Amino acid sequence: MPPVLKLLRIHHWIKNGLIFLPLVFGGGLTDASLFLTASAGALCFCFLASAVYVMNDLADMESDRLHEVKKFRPLAAKTVSEKTAKTLLAVMLFLAFCGTAALHNGTAAALLTAYLPINAVYSRGAKKIPILDIALLVSGFVIRLFYGAALIDEEVSPWLYMTVTAMACYLALGKRRNDLLAGENKGVLKVYTPAFLDKYMTVCQTLTIAFYALWAMSPSVLHSSSVIWTVPLVIVICMKYGLNIETQKYADPVDVLLNDKVLCGLTALYGLVMLGLLY
Repeated sequence: MPPVLKLLRIHHWIKNGLIFLPLVFGGGLTDASLFLTASAGALCFCFLASAVYVMNDLADMESDRLHEVKKFRPLAAKTVSEKTAKTLLAVMLFLAFCGTAALHNGTAAALLTAYLPINAVYSRGAKKIPILDIALLVSGFVIRLFYGAALIDEEVSPWLYMTVTAMACYLALGKRRNDLLAGENKGVLKVYTPAFLDKYMTVCQTLTIAFYALWAMSPSVLHSSSVIWTVPLVIVICMKYGLNIETQKYADPVDVLLNDKVLCGLTALYGLVMLGLLY
Protein backbone atom coordinates (compact mmCIF):
# COMPACT_ATOMS: atom_id res chain seq x y z
CA MET A 1 0.00 0.00 0.00
CA PRO A 2 1.38 3.49 -0.89
CA PRO A 3 2.62 5.39 2.19
CA VAL A 4 0.02 8.16 1.81
CA LEU A 5 -2.87 5.68 1.81
CA LYS A 6 -1.26 3.86 4.71
CA LEU A 7 -1.13 7.16 6.62
CA LEU A 8 -4.83 7.73 5.92
CA ARG A 9 -5.56 4.17 7.15
CA ILE A 10 -7.95 3.47 4.27
CA HIS A 11 -8.42 -0.12 5.43
CA HIS A 12 -9.73 1.20 8.75
CA TRP A 13 -12.72 2.68 6.92
CA ILE A 14 -14.29 -0.73 7.42
CA LYS A 15 -15.25 0.47 10.93
CA ASN A 16 -17.63 2.90 9.29
CA GLY A 17 -19.77 -0.03 8.23
CA LEU A 18 -21.54 0.65 11.55
CA ILE A 19 -23.06 3.70 9.88
CA PHE A 20 -25.11 1.43 7.63
CA LEU A 21 -26.61 -0.68 10.44
CA PRO A 22 -29.67 1.56 10.96
CA LEU A 23 -30.26 1.53 7.21
CA VAL A 24 -29.96 -2.25 6.87
CA PHE A 25 -31.81 -3.19 10.06
CA GLY A 26 -34.45 -0.53 9.48
CA GLY A 27 -35.41 -2.03 6.13
CA GLY A 28 -34.25 0.93 4.06
CA LEU A 29 -31.47 -0.76 2.09
CA THR A 30 -33.64 -1.05 -1.02
CA ASP A 31 -34.56 2.65 -0.91
CA ALA A 32 -32.16 4.30 -3.38
CA SER A 33 -32.51 7.75 -1.83
CA LEU A 34 -31.76 6.54 1.70
CA PHE A 35 -28.87 4.39 0.46
CA LEU A 36 -27.25 7.33 -1.36
CA THR A 37 -27.68 9.58 1.68
CA ALA A 38 -26.15 6.99 4.00
CA SER A 39 -23.29 6.36 1.55
CA ALA A 40 -22.53 10.08 1.21
CA GLY A 41 -22.58 10.49 4.98
CA ALA A 42 -20.36 7.44 5.46
CA LEU A 43 -17.83 8.86 2.98
CA CYS A 44 -17.72 12.10 4.95
CA PHE A 45 -17.07 10.13 8.12
CA CYS A 46 -14.31 8.20 6.35
CA PHE A 47 -12.59 11.50 5.50
CA LEU A 48 -12.90 12.65 9.12
CA ALA A 49 -11.60 9.33 10.47
CA SER A 50 -8.56 9.60 8.19
CA ALA A 51 -7.98 13.16 9.44
CA VAL A 52 -8.02 11.85 13.01
CA TYR A 53 -5.51 9.10 12.16
CA VAL A 54 -3.17 11.69 10.64
CA MET A 55 -3.64 13.96 13.65
CA ASN A 56 -2.81 11.11 16.04
CA ASP A 57 0.25 10.04 14.04
CA LEU A 58 1.55 13.61 14.02
CA ALA A 59 1.17 13.76 17.80
CA ASP A 60 2.80 10.35 18.37
CA MET A 61 5.46 10.53 15.67
CA GLU A 62 8.47 10.55 17.99
CA SER A 63 7.23 7.88 20.39
CA ASP A 64 6.17 5.67 17.46
CA ARG A 65 9.78 5.55 16.28
CA LEU A 66 10.67 3.69 19.48
CA HIS A 67 7.87 1.13 19.12
CA GLU A 68 8.42 -2.36 17.70
CA VAL A 69 5.47 -2.15 15.29
CA LYS A 70 4.46 1.51 15.12
CA LYS A 71 7.92 2.53 13.90
CA PHE A 72 6.81 1.38 10.44
CA ARG A 73 4.02 3.96 10.26
CA PRO A 74 4.65 6.47 7.43
CA LEU A 75 5.45 9.48 9.62
CA ALA A 76 7.59 7.50 12.05
CA ALA A 77 9.43 5.82 9.15
CA LYS A 78 9.70 9.17 7.30
CA THR A 79 8.12 7.77 4.13
CA VAL A 80 5.67 10.69 4.33
CA SER A 81 6.87 14.14 5.34
CA GLU A 82 5.34 16.12 8.19
CA LYS A 83 4.37 18.89 5.73
CA THR A 84 2.52 16.42 3.49
CA ALA A 85 0.74 14.95 6.50
CA LYS A 86 -0.49 18.38 7.62
CA THR A 87 -1.72 19.11 4.09
CA LEU A 88 -3.60 15.80 4.02
CA LEU A 89 -5.09 16.59 7.43
CA ALA A 90 -6.45 19.90 6.16
CA VAL A 91 -7.83 18.34 2.97
CA MET A 92 -9.56 15.50 4.82
CA LEU A 93 -11.17 17.92 7.29
CA PHE A 94 -12.33 20.16 4.44
CA LEU A 95 -13.91 17.26 2.55
CA ALA A 96 -15.55 15.86 5.69
CA PHE A 97 -17.21 19.05 6.86
CA CYS A 98 -18.10 20.43 3.44
CA GLY A 99 -19.64 17.10 2.49
CA THR A 100 -21.63 16.93 5.70
CA ALA A 101 -22.86 20.52 5.29
CA ALA A 102 -24.16 19.57 1.83
CA LEU A 103 -26.38 16.91 3.43
CA HIS A 104 -28.32 19.59 5.35
CA ASN A 105 -28.71 17.37 8.41
CA GLY A 106 -28.01 19.21 11.67
CA THR A 107 -28.01 16.15 13.93
CA ALA A 108 -25.63 14.22 11.69
CA ALA A 109 -23.35 17.27 11.41
CA ALA A 110 -23.29 17.65 15.20
CA LEU A 111 -22.38 13.99 15.72
CA LEU A 112 -19.63 14.13 13.10
CA THR A 113 -18.27 17.34 14.61
CA ALA A 114 -18.26 15.81 18.11
CA TYR A 115 -16.05 12.97 16.90
CA LEU A 116 -13.13 15.34 16.25
CA PRO A 117 -12.69 16.95 19.71
CA ILE A 118 -13.29 13.60 21.43
CA ASN A 119 -10.37 12.14 19.49
CA ALA A 120 -8.29 15.26 20.02
CA VAL A 121 -8.80 14.93 23.79
CA TYR A 122 -7.90 11.24 23.56
CA SER A 123 -4.76 11.89 21.54
CA ARG A 124 -3.60 14.81 23.71
CA GLY A 125 -3.60 12.97 27.01
CA ALA A 126 -6.86 11.20 27.85
CA LYS A 127 -5.44 7.95 26.46
CA LYS A 128 -3.13 7.95 29.48
CA ILE A 129 -6.06 7.92 31.94
CA PRO A 130 -7.32 4.42 32.82
CA ILE A 131 -10.98 3.66 31.99
CA LEU A 132 -11.42 7.09 30.34
CA ASP A 133 -9.27 5.85 27.46
CA ILE A 134 -11.63 2.89 26.95
CA ALA A 135 -14.72 5.10 27.23
CA LEU A 136 -13.45 7.49 24.56
CA LEU A 137 -12.57 4.65 22.20
CA VAL A 138 -16.05 3.17 22.68
CA SER A 139 -17.69 6.55 22.04
CA GLY A 140 -16.33 6.53 18.50
CA PHE A 141 -18.25 3.34 17.68
CA VAL A 142 -21.44 4.63 19.30
CA ILE A 143 -21.20 7.93 17.42
CA ARG A 144 -20.97 6.03 14.14
CA LEU A 145 -24.16 4.12 14.95
CA PHE A 146 -26.20 7.21 15.87
CA TYR A 147 -24.70 9.20 12.99
CA GLY A 148 -25.94 6.53 10.58
CA ALA A 149 -29.39 6.70 12.16
CA ALA A 150 -29.46 10.51 11.98
CA LEU A 151 -28.59 10.47 8.28
CA ILE A 152 -31.78 8.59 7.42
CA ASP A 153 -33.93 9.80 10.34
CA GLU A 154 -34.15 6.34 11.86
CA GLU A 155 -34.38 5.46 15.56
CA VAL A 156 -31.74 3.24 17.15
CA SER A 157 -33.04 0.26 19.10
CA PRO A 158 -31.85 0.38 22.73
CA TRP A 159 -30.72 -3.26 22.46
CA LEU A 160 -28.70 -2.50 19.31
CA TYR A 161 -27.09 0.46 21.07
CA MET A 162 -26.16 -1.78 24.01
CA THR A 163 -24.83 -4.47 21.67
CA VAL A 164 -22.52 -2.02 19.89
CA THR A 165 -21.39 -0.50 23.19
CA ALA A 166 -20.54 -3.86 24.75
CA MET A 167 -18.80 -5.01 21.55
CA ALA A 168 -16.73 -1.81 21.39
CA CYS A 169 -15.70 -2.25 25.03
CA TYR A 170 -14.59 -5.80 24.27
CA LEU A 171 -12.52 -4.66 21.26
CA ALA A 172 -10.88 -1.80 23.17
CA LEU A 173 -10.04 -3.98 26.17
CA GLY A 174 -8.64 -6.67 23.87
CA LYS A 175 -6.32 -4.16 22.22
CA ARG A 176 -5.06 -2.95 25.60
CA ARG A 177 -4.57 -6.53 26.77
CA ASN A 178 -2.37 -7.47 23.86
CA ASP A 179 -0.41 -4.21 24.04
CA LEU A 180 0.33 -5.09 27.66
CA LEU A 181 1.31 -8.68 26.93
CA ALA A 182 3.53 -7.46 24.08
CA GLY A 183 5.69 -5.75 26.67
CA GLU A 184 4.45 -2.15 26.55
CA ASN A 185 4.36 -0.41 29.91
CA LYS A 186 3.55 3.25 29.21
CA GLY A 187 0.53 5.31 30.19
CA VAL A 188 -2.52 3.24 31.13
CA LEU A 189 -0.56 0.04 30.65
CA LYS A 190 1.23 0.82 33.91
CA VAL A 191 -2.14 0.48 35.65
CA TYR A 192 -4.01 -2.22 33.74
CA THR A 193 -3.26 -5.84 34.60
CA PRO A 194 -3.88 -8.93 32.44
CA ALA A 195 -6.30 -10.27 35.04
CA PHE A 196 -8.37 -7.05 35.04
CA LEU A 197 -8.49 -6.89 31.24
CA ASP A 198 -9.31 -10.60 30.85
CA LYS A 199 -12.12 -10.34 33.38
CA TYR A 200 -13.84 -7.40 31.73
CA MET A 201 -13.26 -8.76 28.24
CA THR A 202 -15.22 -11.83 29.32
CA VAL A 203 -17.96 -9.65 30.78
CA CYS A 204 -18.21 -7.50 27.66
CA GLN A 205 -18.18 -10.44 25.25
CA THR A 206 -20.94 -12.12 27.24
CA LEU A 207 -22.99 -8.93 27.27
CA THR A 208 -22.47 -8.46 23.53
CA ILE A 209 -24.00 -11.86 22.79
CA ALA A 210 -26.81 -11.39 25.33
CA PHE A 211 -27.71 -7.92 24.08
CA TYR A 212 -27.60 -9.11 20.48
CA ALA A 213 -29.98 -11.96 21.28
CA LEU A 214 -32.35 -9.54 22.99
CA TRP A 215 -32.15 -7.21 19.99
CA ALA A 216 -32.83 -10.13 17.63
CA MET A 217 -36.00 -10.98 19.55
CA SER A 218 -37.16 -7.37 19.73
CA PRO A 219 -40.51 -6.68 17.98
CA SER A 220 -38.91 -3.64 16.32
CA VAL A 221 -36.63 -5.88 14.22
CA LEU A 222 -37.86 -6.88 10.77
CA HIS A 223 -38.77 -10.59 10.72
CA SER A 224 -37.55 -10.90 14.32
CA SER A 225 -38.73 -14.50 14.55
CA SER A 226 -36.11 -15.41 11.93
CA VAL A 227 -33.24 -13.15 12.99
CA ILE A 228 -32.84 -15.02 16.30
CA TRP A 229 -31.31 -17.90 14.31
CA THR A 230 -28.22 -15.75 13.64
CA VAL A 231 -27.24 -15.81 17.33
CA PRO A 232 -25.19 -19.06 17.08
CA LEU A 233 -23.25 -17.57 14.16
CA VAL A 234 -22.51 -14.45 16.21
CA ILE A 235 -21.26 -16.67 19.05
CA VAL A 236 -18.92 -18.50 16.65
CA ILE A 237 -17.60 -15.18 15.29
CA CYS A 238 -16.94 -13.96 18.84
CA MET A 239 -15.15 -17.20 19.67
CA LYS A 240 -12.96 -17.00 16.56
CA TYR A 241 -12.08 -13.37 17.22
CA GLY A 242 -11.31 -14.20 20.85
CA LEU A 243 -9.03 -17.06 19.78
CA ASN A 244 -7.18 -14.72 17.43
CA ILE A 245 -6.40 -12.10 20.02
CA GLU A 246 -5.33 -14.79 22.47
CA THR A 247 -2.66 -15.93 20.00
CA GLN A 248 -1.56 -12.63 18.43
CA LYS A 249 0.93 -10.16 19.83
CA TYR A 250 -0.96 -7.04 18.77
CA ALA A 251 -4.74 -6.92 18.48
CA ASP A 252 -5.90 -3.97 16.41
CA PRO A 253 -9.50 -5.02 15.60
CA VAL A 254 -9.25 -4.20 11.88
CA ASP A 255 -5.98 -6.08 11.43
CA VAL A 256 -7.32 -9.08 13.37
CA LEU A 257 -10.31 -9.26 11.02
CA LEU A 258 -8.57 -8.59 7.70
CA ASN A 259 -5.65 -10.93 8.39
CA ASP A 260 -7.88 -13.95 9.06
CA LYS A 261 -9.66 -15.46 6.05
CA VAL A 262 -11.83 -17.67 8.24
CA LEU A 263 -13.00 -14.73 10.33
CA CYS A 264 -13.62 -12.68 7.18
CA GLY A 265 -15.60 -15.58 5.74
CA LEU A 266 -17.70 -15.96 8.88
CA THR A 267 -18.41 -12.24 8.95
CA ALA A 268 -19.38 -12.25 5.28
CA LEU A 269 -21.61 -15.27 5.88
CA TYR A 270 -23.33 -13.45 8.72
CA GLY A 271 -23.93 -10.47 6.46
CA LEU A 272 -25.40 -12.62 3.68
CA VAL A 273 -27.62 -14.57 6.09
CA MET A 274 -28.86 -11.37 7.70
CA LEU A 275 -29.64 -9.76 4.34
CA GLY A 276 -31.42 -12.90 3.28
CA LEU A 277 -33.56 -12.92 6.42
CA LEU A 278 -34.39 -9.22 6.32
CA TYR A 279 -34.93 -8.77 2.60
